[in-house]
Amino acid sequence: MEELPLGVMMGVGENPTERLAKIRAMGFTTVQMGCPPPEFWSGEKLQMIKEAVGKSGVRVTTVFMGFRGESYADIPTVRRTVGFVPPETRAERLEVGKRICDFAHELGVETVAAHIGFVPEDRSDPNYKEALSVVREIADYCKARSMRFALETGQEGGEVLLRFLRDVGRDNVKVNFDPANMILYGSGDPIEALELVGSYVVGVHCKDGNWPTQADQLGHEMPLGQGQVGIERFVGKLVEIGYRGPLTIEREITGEQQAADIMKARDLLESLKAKLLPPR
Repeated sequence: MEELPLGVMMGVGENPTERLAKIRAMGFTTVQMGCPPPEFWSGEKLQMIKEAVGKSGVRVTTVFMGFRGESYADIPTVRRTVGFVPPETRAERLEVGKRICDFAHELGVETVAAHIGFVPEDRSDPNYKEALSVVREIADYCKARSMRFALETGQEGGEVLLRFLRDVGRDNVKVNFDPANMILYGSGDPIEALELVGSYVVGVHCKDGNWPTQADQLGHEMPLGQGQVGIERFVGKLVEIGYRGPLTIEREITGEQQAADIMKARDLLESLKAKLLPPR
């Protein structure tokens, strides 16, 4: 099996066959799938996606959860609206999360992932205990289907994330590591965090960004290699800790510039693989 195969984030649109064909033509063999709209969770549209994936030669490694009402406008808004931590939407989102697990299971995908929200640093905070409870419930739902639940990094520093993973106490709770998110949220050095939680990492995003320059504002996403992540250090650390899974490019803009940036990121990662992977 190829080491560090290249992939890209894929949105679920009206024509998944066409989208997957384009992704394969760009040289990618894996995708992480963004949250599918509810109409794709079952019935004819689910079957359409299954057939498209089967014909494409592209492997779906992860399906992401996403929830109505989430906003990433700024850090206070993220705290208020994202993931399972906000108490007023928790029960509804737990059920949605389970439906997305079912969707992924139907596709034969073994990992689902989500931003669960800002985990409180204080273990005595009621929201910390509730976050543990909901992640355990999702993890147990996944475990019954031989699946994993991965936490997307960003909002927490490495030490808080590691403590939370240990407190959850489920062997199928893992990490999808996005180094740029840690920069964008100002939560800590991503390479140091990767050192701490590396044994939990089952997927990564290759994304770049610059640190925030104003309080309560997110930093600015950048094309891969042009931000402050240090992508060579990041891939080097992945190789050092023994990670050989997909490198999934994420570029959160749209249009022709997104496609151009993705292709440049692909070429950059290919060159880093050639430089950093030990000869076989």
